[in-house]
Amino acid sequence: MWASSAHPAWYQRPVFFVLSKLLDVAIDPLWWSGVATLTGVVLLARGSSRRRRALGLVGFGLSTLFLCCLPAVSNRLWASLERGVVSTVREGVSYDAVVLLGGVVSPAGSLPDEPAWNENVERLLEVRRLLLSGQAKVAIVSGGKLGGELRTEAQYLAEALIALGVPKEQVLVEPHANNTRENASLSKPMLEALGARQVLLVTSAFHVPRSVGCFRAVGLEADVLPVDYRMRDPSLDPHLAPRGEYLSQTTRALREWLGRAVYRVLGYTK
Repeated sequence: MWASSAHPAWYQRPVFFVLSKLLDVAIDPLWWSGVATLTGVVLLARGSSRRRRALGLVGFGLSTLFLCCLPAVSNRLWASLERGVVSTVREGVSYDAVVLLGGVVSPAGSLPDEPAWNENVERLLEVRRLLLSGQAKVAIVSGGKLGGELRTEAQYLAEALIALGVPKEQVLVEPHANNTRENASLSKPMLEALGARQVLLVTSAFHVPRSVGCFRAVGLEADVLPVDYRMRDPSLDPHLAPRGEYLSQTTRALREWLGRAVYRVLGYTK
């Protein structure tokens, strides 16, 4: 569990970072297929007596790569992540605070004064709508350092909301969170300081179960507004042949499933 401090214990971040990076590689289908195929080819080249096993490794590697490039596989994985995710926003309620979870800015395309928005940008636009419509009184934008000379994601998000017409006093910045667990633990003291009783989370649909679980784990019950649905109906995708873009999508979906599993095992979600 997190300490009550606004910042995570110093030893927790490095351990979690290393673990997440190792598991991230382990869940990548390109690694499964590449290692299996290469191992099989090496065994065959050396004239190994275990020819059947070597051929099996090559077959496993190539078939894994093929399957993970299929639209049907990728789309159904995304649909499974979003299945059952619905809005719990209560009609007529003016929320004391809305929490905008990071993951909206792409570091690789950003400059110090110019963020590059990714496909999760709907989170930002929906929070703007909530604030300007009066459905939420203030927003906590949560997101840490992006690396290099870039500013924190929370700073980019806050500046974007203000540029889109949201009064500055309605935007509160939480600039330290580097993952969903920290989004919850570092937003909690800010919500408590506000005396916020009605809290709303805004994040992508696939991310809802993990984010809600993290907030519950730190003792915060909140309603949720899922946005950015990726695959409500896999049958609507007209593509049938394997494509590289679907390998990327399959990998991202598997990464989210892994994230949910790891968070549960470590007690980060409830």
